[in-house]
Amino acid sequence: MAQETTTFELREPAPPDHLLPDGSEVVLWLTLAAGFVVSMIAVTWLLWRKFHPPKPDPASVRRLAYQDAVSALDGTTASNPRAAAVQVSLILRRYLAAALGDPALYETHEEFISRHDSLKSLSEPAREACQRGFAALAALKYAPAETAGNPAEVVAGARSLLETLNLGFQG
Repeated sequence: MAQETTTFELREPAPPDHLLPDGSEVVLWLTLAAGFVVSMIAVTWLLWRKFHPPKPDPASVRRLAYQDAVSALDGTTASNPRAAAVQVSLILRRYLAAALGDPALYETHEEFISRHDSLKSLSEPAREACQRGFAALAALKYAPAETAGNPAEVVAGARSLLETLNLGFQG
């Protein structure tokens, strides 16, 4: 039998390269992680935009509310001053609700005039004209009996008040 001899010679170890990943898996995982992060940012942004829509331009909202009020006043057909006062009061309150974001449409006359912060976006002369105009409309609406008069005058007064309100915005 042949004898094996033991040598104490130092040899280079075998290269471990075949044990290491080739790097394509790391790139794949990094790409997947980056894609996930980007998609989560996009989903978050879309959800935020859905629940926080951009605010409309106040000037364009007022312009649209004014145009709606003018067309509604043009279409007012009332047979007596009381009915005209009811119709134009609703039109003007709808205008204020849209143009100012004011709850005037859903309040009684007393609630509307008792609020000191109402119409804060209007100039002082426009606020005074609004209070006088709505007081006159309330007097017509809540009069005990049908009053004699011309409904066209009520509509003309409302149109004048609408012009004053539209021109009385501050800022």
